[in-house]
Amino acid sequence: MNELWTVRHGKTEWSAAGRHTSTTDLPLLPEGEEVARGLRERLAGTEFAQVLTSPRVRARRTAELAGFPDPVVDEDLAEWAYGDYEGVTTEEIRERDPGWTIWTHPTPGGETAEQVCERLDRVVARVRATEGRTLVFGHGHALRALAARWLGRPVEAGQWFKLDTATLSTLGYEREHPVLQTWNAP
Repeated sequence: MNELWTVRHGKTEWSAAGRHTSTTDLPLLPEGEEVARGLRERLAGTEFAQVLTSPRVRARRTAELAGFPDPVVDEDLAEWAYGDYEGVTTEEIRERDPGWTIWTHPTPGGETAEQVCERLDRVVARVRATEGRTLVFGHGHALRALAARWLGRPVEAGQWFKLDTATLSTLGYEREHPVLQTWNAP
């Protein structure tokens, strides 16, 4: 059986401030780099059949600092595109759209849940077609949605999977059923 290991990128200025960050290519904060380096020891000695990353510098740098300097860039692992809400906090959005969440409301000028589902399903298919473990470096909302799709649930089910920066999660199988094995491990 194969497994999917996911790592959310280290902390950036916008993730620390709660600003939605998709296409803006921000570097890691020094603290984000330090925590990403700490992943190296946790991942050392684990064999991966493939290592994939989002194209964003924060994910690629996290991969590098974690000991994977040459991951394959996969555009499908990019963060949910926030459109007009890029760089805006949830509180600021809710001043205009009370009760808004990425999981339940549209993002003007951004991606729909259906679009996110389509590309993350390609990631799931790629992982399931690979014997052994796959390690991916990505982003909060996209990795939460990826976990939901791994489990055969709608993208919106990702709302129940809190995911902090620079954390490790593993998804696999119990018999033939996809499961969460570890989630949001620091």
